[in-house]
Amino acid sequence: MTQTVAVLGTGKIGEALLSGMIRAGWRPADLLVTTRRGERAQELHTRYGVESASNAEAAKAAEILILAVKPQDMGRLLDELAPHVGADRLVISAAAGITTTFIEDRLTQGTPVVRVMPNTPVLVDEGMSVISAGSHATAAHLTTTEEIFGGVGKTLRVPESQQDAATALSGSGPAYFYFLVEAMTDAGILLGLPRAQAHDLIVQAAIGAAVMLRDSGEHPVKLREAVTSPAGTTISAIRELENHGVRAALIAALEAARDRSRELASGNG
Repeated sequence: MTQTVAVLGTGKIGEALLSGMIRAGWRPADLLVTTRRGERAQELHTRYGVESASNAEAAKAAEILILAVKPQDMGRLLDELAPHVGADRLVISAAAGITTTFIEDRLTQGTPVVRVMPNTPVLVDEGMSVISAGSHATAAHLTTTEEIFGGVGKTLRVPESQQDAATALSGSGPAYFYFLVEAMTDAGILLGLPRAQAHDLIVQAAIGAAVMLRDSGEHPVKLREAVTSPAGTTISAIRELENHGVRAALIAALEAARDRSRELASGNG
């Protein structure tokens, strides 16, 4: 890990990546950050021992550039970077809806670009980062990207044509679970439990179910059937979920998220 990596835009996701890289063995001396505010740069230096630089300075010094800015700021950032980024650099974008073509068209011909869609659990090292290669990115570039994002969770390679679907499932996915937990907590209150107890019961049930899904290797149908006794409480609840079209609503919701991701990627935001 002797390459210099610059994280351009160190909000929550950028800082999570920075922290994960250091835990994975990257030396603070090989890492650069860019920030809008001097006090933020000092905060990151105190916390991680990393130095800050301007966007142009980072582009000149680093072999790997991680663009972690907001999508609406990407065009301006690329204009700033373009004079300093040669085709010998690796550019990794973590901005939602920004295609590799959008970035490649604004940089030196042949610059390798990798697109990544992380989700917010990278903040607790349980993220899923979906990785796609641009026109000039090689298998080695993808491996390097996996090493970086693997420090904050799991990674999955997909063709870029599947990024909108992955955004709907994984990028937005945590929000759906928070929504369900919120609704189930309200149901617990309706059934007579204090809010704090209802919350604790639902959160632990969610954690336990997720670990069983991950570690058991069983299909979710089999795990659900193991909880669903004949004429019992669970099947009564599931009947109501089906009667209210919850399955169909989830499918429609994910289709809407995918379609919105396509709109953002095409610049129709």
